[in-house]
Amino acid sequence: MKALVLAGGLGSRLRPFSYSMPKQLVPVANRPVLLHCLDRLREVGITDVAIVVSSERGQAIRDAVGDGSELGLRVSYLPQEAPLGLAHCVRLAAEFLGDDDFLMYLGDNIFASGLGELTEAFRRDRPAAQLVVTKVSDPSEYGVAEVDPDGRVSRLVEKPANPTSDLAVIGVYFFTAAIHEATRRIQPSARGELEITDAVQWLVEQGADVRAALYTGYWRDTGRIDDMLECNRVLLESTERRVQGEVDVASEICGAVAIEPGARVVRSRIVGPAVVGAGSVVVDSYVGPYTALGQGCVLAGAGIEYSIVLDRVSVRDVRGIHGSLIGRSAEVCLSAGEVARHCLVIGDDTRVEVVA
Repeated sequence: MKALVLAGGLGSRLRPFSYSMPKQLVPVANRPVLLHCLDRLREVGITDVAIVVSSERGQAIRDAVGDGSELGLRVSYLPQEAPLGLAHCVRLAAEFLGDDDFLMYLGDNIFASGLGELTEAFRRDRPAAQLVVTKVSDPSEYGVAEVDPDGRVSRLVEKPANPTSDLAVIGVYFFTAAIHEATRRIQPSARGELEITDAVQWLVEQGADVRAALYTGYWRDTGRIDDMLECNRVLLESTERRVQGEVDVASEICGAVAIEPGARVVRSRIVGPAVVGAGSVVVDSYVGPYTALGQGCVLAGAGIEYSIVLDRVSVRDVRGIHGSLIGRSAEVCLSAGEVARHCLVIGDDTRVEVVA
């Protein structure tokens, strides 16, 4: 089985971060979302992977992933000139995929519990298509699968006004080579894209075996800031305590805290689960639960929790930061007195003075 990973989206909901980096490279738990996706593929024994990238942002993804050898994968790249739909990505990948079965993975989705059971079910039964679904409270926000008692899909409806099912289709799909004819048969939708739901619906109408597999683990589309922070929280829950950097006797490390090589903690308190990235310096500061501090950061007289801090960030004399996402090489400092700051969203290379 091969894999097709889609990483060409522009990430408009993650601005200002997506102005300077592909959304799939924003880290959760100090690891880019895309690398979490590739980890899941390797875990189920898939090693031959093609990544669809945008012509504009593809080089950044190539630089982050390379040829995949460090991840135990063989990775190739397929440039997409414009976001023309998920089925268009399958058309682009037709030569790479050949007649092989494949898993299609949206590269901004997190499946924290892995894909083992889903992959096993597909390999065992080999339907023409296997959709991954999860129960949601508001089906009108999703593409919805109507499923019979045997797990076969009878109809797909995109954002139904009056849903008859609570099973939302989420970001992993399993296909045999039957999907290729389907993508050739459909026409662009009203928004000008070749929709994968239309291709799967075509298979259903031809009488093909299309099934739904229920995913009950943690899943999230990381397209929004709040979703990134929630994913960060969930993934940090599996942090194992390890201290590979320096911690002085005046500091306190509580719980599952990972302090990476070259990091220094001085007169500070860190409460896990949390990660302090390689080469970062934390002085006279508090780092609270569910915080991922990137590499080469400096915290001095700072207080932060439930936040994602990217590489080379400097935070000085600002406490009470909560639920925030701070971009690469940003500077946050205090101009007059202490103040609590919640939900900061700061882009790369930005200087912010917090005024009391």
